[in-house]
Amino acid sequence: MEMISTLAANFMGLFQAGGETFMGWVTGIIPTVVCLMVAVNSVIKIIGEDRVTRFAQKCTGNIFGRYLVLPFLAVFFLGNPMMYTFGRFVEEKYKPAYYDSTVSFCHPITGLFPHANAGELFVFLGIADGITALGLNKGDLAVRYLLVGLVVILIRGFVTEKIYLNMVKNK
Repeated sequence: MEMISTLAANFMGLFQAGGETFMGWVTGIIPTVVCLMVAVNSVIKIIGEDRVTRFAQKCTGNIFGRYLVLPFLAVFFLGNPMMYTFGRFVEEKYKPAYYDSTVSFCHPITGLFPHANAGELFVFLGIADGITALGLNKGDLAVRYLLVGLVVILIRGFVTEKIYLNMVKNK
């Protein structure tokens, strides 16, 4: 009988933990994301939606802008998960590659700019502890992460674009 009681209590504990996580979102990340959305949309309205759209579309006019400049700006200024909203400036056929580039940049930027994706910071800090234990500089690691990340997102964007466009053509 005690086993059934413990099982029932643990079963309810699972839902209580889920509720606590949900309340953490309601009081933490959801208001932050809503405020960030309001701020970004306000800045866009102040600058002028046409100007912002023209700038973003100029960025998306070539491969470097699409998969290097725009993802960097999105991740740096908006962070995760708001960074995906910059995809609205990208032509439909380039959106899968833009997403790939942007999501691939979530980790490499955190060493220098932890605000961009705080959820990934623990990975960088874990590796940085090992680097520090070896007597090496964390700053050098952060710069290298950023530079390699920029190269990787450019390559991923280019490759994903080619694969996607080939798949659409063969459809």
